[in-house]
Amino acid sequence: MPERILVVEDEARIAQFLKRGLIYEGYHVDVASDGQSGLDMARDNVPDLVILDWMLPGMDGLEVCKRLRAAGNVPILMLTAKEEVQDRITGLDAGADDYLVKPFSFDELLARMRALFRRAAPSSQPEVLRFNDLLLDTGTHRAQRGDRFIDLTAKEYELLEMFMRNPRRVLTRELIFDRVWGYDFGGESNIIEVYVRYLRQKTEEDGEPRLIHTVRGVGYVLREE
Repeated sequence: MPERILVVEDEARIAQFLKRGLIYEGYHVDVASDGQSGLDMARDNVPDLVILDWMLPGMDGLEVCKRLRAAGNVPILMLTAKEEVQDRITGLDAGADDYLVKPFSFDELLARMRALFRRAAPSSQPEVLRFNDLLLDTGTHRAQRGDRFIDLTAKEYELLEMFMRNPRRVLTRELIFDRVWGYDFGGESNIIEVYVRYLRQKTEEDGEPRLIHTVRGVGYVLREE
C-alpha cells in the first residue's frame, strides 16, 4: 500500500507543487494549510510521514512538531526559510527528524523522505547493546547506566547507537554527519558538539566516569576513562 504523506504548508503554491509531485511518485497525499488542521488530520488519518512548514499561521510548525512527536514516532521533515545552524538545532530538538531549507530541489526532498522511511523501518530483531556499565535497548530506544534509566530524544538515540556499535573506534565528524544526520551541516557547525554534550549530561548525571571522549581535531570515541 502506498505511504500516506501529510503536507502542512500554508503557501498554496508550494502545497500544490508538493501534492502534485508526491502523487505522481505514487504517494497518498493530504494537505493542511495551518497547524491545527494538520494535527487534526494526523489524528484522524495517521500519516506515514509529515512534511511540515515552520512558519504557519496560528500554531507554528515548532509547536505542531512537538505535539506530533508527543503523540507518536511519525517521521517529520521540516521545511523552512531559516538557514542558521541554531534554527536547525531548534527544529531537531522540537522533534523533527530532518530539515530542508527553502528553496529546495524536489529530488532532494524525495531522497530525504526515502532516508527517513529507511530509518523508521523496524529492525529485524531488537537487541541490547552493552559497553562497560552503559546499556542501550534498540527496541525501546532507552539507555541505562548502572541502575539508572535514561530517556533519549530521537537524535540522541541515533548518535549513542552509533557509538555503541563502534566501541573504541574513533568516529570522525564527517562520518557522524553522514550516518546520523544524512548530510553535512557545514564545517563550522557545532551540532555534533551540542548533541555529544547532551549525551554526556545524561550519561554522567550521577557522576559516572566519562565514556564519550573527544579526539581533538578528528571526532569522538566511546572508550573507558
